[in-house]
Amino acid sequence: MRPIKTEHPRPEDFLELVERTRLGRLKIYLGYAAGVGKTYQMLLESHQLRARGVDVVLGFIETHGRADPARLIEGLEVIPRKKIEYRGVSVEEMDLDAVLTRRPQVAIVDEVAHTNIPGSRNRRRYQDIMEIIKAGINVICAFNIQHLESLNDLIGQATGVTVRETIPDTFLKHADQIVTLDLAVEDLLDRLRQGKIYAAEKIPWALEHFFKTENLSTLRELVLREVAENLYQKIAAKFQERRTATTHPSGERIMVCAASNSPLVKMLLRRGSRMAGRTNSHWFLVHIETPREAPHLIDSETQRHLSETLEMAQELGAEVVKLKAQDVVQAILDFARSHGVAHIIIGRTRQPWWKQILGRSIMYRLINEAEGIDVHIISFEEEREIT
Repeated sequence: MRPIKTEHPRPEDFLELVERTRLGRLKIYLGYAAGVGKTYQMLLESHQLRARGVDVVLGFIETHGRADPARLIEGLEVIPRKKIEYRGVSVEEMDLDAVLTRRPQVAIVDEVAHTNIPGSRNRRRYQDIMEIIKAGINVICAFNIQHLESLNDLIGQATGVTVRETIPDTFLKHADQIVTLDLAVEDLLDRLRQGKIYAAEKIPWALEHFFKTENLSTLRELVLREVAENLYQKIAAKFQERRTATTHPSGERIMVCAASNSPLVKMLLRRGSRMAGRTNSHWFLVHIETPREAPHLIDSETQRHLSETLEMAQELGAEVVKLKAQDVVQAILDFARSHGVAHIIIGRTRQPWWKQILGRSIMYRLINEAEGIDVHIISFEEEREIT
């Protein structure tokens, strides 16, 4: 059974967006699991656009051996993959330079969450796509909801699987069109059992792990909710554009506080990103450098961890702020009040009980001193991983 789309934009709808501007446009097919038909629909639209005289090329397509999408590749121009030798193995990647040189009207790109081979110009494929768009080329791409960065913790808790390759929420916000592919869970499981998704030897393992009915139902619901929230945010953003600066609700700003060596700071960032997305608010990642955390005093591992934290915050859309202060709590509150922050997000303290009693705990001081500001304390649960 073919997937049922919950939205029904015609190919010419995307073509109208393309013709409105010289800048590249982005269209995303969003699914909840492998096999719902994302690649099939992209290829089908490619043929429809080509029939209308649009210059379309396949920048990177992965059929995973599935017969239906493989047949649809016939008759379409395919950019040959770039072969790279890495540790004695030949690896095939999308040839970004070839796509940019070919300069089609529309490029089709699959496997958006893919991590490129070390030494590539961009570390991740979504960054390749952004480079293509900046060059004025329009892109149609696809990925599943579990690869969205801010949902990583929620996906792990709901399914017991930690997804390692993720895409920042800011990428989804770049989309001019989002098409959800909604296939009933029972129909998807039928496709799996019939061998239309994975090879026969992989089916039993898939049914026992990721392709459980409860997992798929949760992911399906998340897709529909994410698209609804994205639409709401776009409408809210247009509404706010019409308001003057004096009436802009700056008090809804959100602030995430991160220590240099917090092992679970990614969870805080995802929570901040989700909260900011729901309220269409500006948000900050604030790092306070105390005298004992000066760059020359912390080890290389802590420096690397901090650098990765700041990079992830930027990818998720936060404004990164680095401050120097002796008193961490006072610096946090001074910044929050001077920048109209209404919500502060911190992790639950793991400091000794006696520090909490004596009032030396950062968490307890913030609760007591953050008058007029909501303090959100995030409890960390043990993460489950299936590699």
